[in-house]
Amino acid sequence: MNVLVLEDDELVAELLETVIASAYPGALVKKFLLLEEAIAETGRQHLDLVITDWNLPDGSGLELVRHLRERDSELPIVMVSGRSDRDSVLKAAHYGINGYITKPFSVEMVHERLAALIEPGPVSAEDLDLQAMLTESLEHVIQLPGEQDPAEILALIERANELSPAQLSERWREQPALVTRLLDVANGSSFRRTGKPVETLKDAINLMGVSMALNQALALSLDVGRQLKSPELVELAAKYQEQALKVGREAQRIAISMKKPPVMFQKAGLLSRVGELAVISVINQYIAKGGQLEEGLADQCLRDWAQPYGNRLKVQWRLSLDLRELIGSVHFLQKDAVRNDRLIMRAAALIAEGRQEEEACQILLDRLGVHVATKAEE
Repeated sequence: MNVLVLEDDELVAELLETVIASAYPGALVKKFLLLEEAIAETGRQHLDLVITDWNLPDGSGLELVRHLRERDSELPIVMVSGRSDRDSVLKAAHYGINGYITKPFSVEMVHERLAALIEPGPVSAEDLDLQAMLTESLEHVIQLPGEQDPAEILALIERANELSPAQLSERWREQPALVTRLLDVANGSSFRRTGKPVETLKDAINLMGVSMALNQALALSLDVGRQLKSPELVELAAKYQEQALKVGREAQRIAISMKKPPVMFQKAGLLSRVGELAVISVINQYIAKGGQLEEGLADQCLRDWAQPYGNRLKVQWRLSLDLRELIGSVHFLQKDAVRNDRLIMRAAALIAEGRQEEEACQILLDRLGVHVATKAEE
């Protein structure tokens, strides 16, 4: 499926690309900032969907619509615009568009509009090849099948110092799963201070702090189990998510004991299994198309593809080099590593795996000057 996106705001264009990748796995999306470039592209390949902004640096998206309609009256075209007045909508409709989306828009709205325009075509069993799907999907935007987009939460985390509890509560007030999680955490033993329950989202965020609330939102965005088609995949996703949560908790605990800000360490732990979750997402798409999951196939794909997918997501989500290295330390640490933050992540990973009594883990903890009770001491 070939999709053309004409949008001069790069952040909006990337969001549209992410939504398209989620709605149509394997879609090839080409993004353009200028009208002239987009019109030139229309003559080079067949298009299955076009999304265009109205106001562009070198003209109007309506010119692209007119150009396309002269050739193809059936091609689905969606107009994106900050104009919401009746005259503008009617003018765009006169040009022959199939959908009109007003900025600012939600991911759910775009999903709904696209789903109404194009249904994913059927795929024959002979054409289904899981290895080919994994290879192809790695070249495009990767979208995890959770209720929230991790990239969106990570973007908020980068702006954590600018955000207030009131702003976050307003942003999240219509997301029941996230509201429930934050209230549960705020009312948990680690946050209970007065003995009185926390009843509002704003109070919950205020109590735990913006940074910690954002990490909780990140954890929820990585909870993909409810969207999976196979019990085996649900079990695998739960396993890897629990591993990531454990690493995040242990890294946070070690950091606090060393009087270091814990948020970055917890975030690295939460992101330490995104490669596995992305592979599970592709396998889920394979099953949804009618593919059969033979015994051992999912485990083999995870062994072969988790690292490449994890690396791809680190780039796609524009994670900082420091954060990437922290995540990498969860899985592997060079013998001559000396930086405490890396040692913390590797020690947390070993503890999360129940290996705190092993010599390798005790050496790391000694180097950090941290004592973690062994089973015998407990």
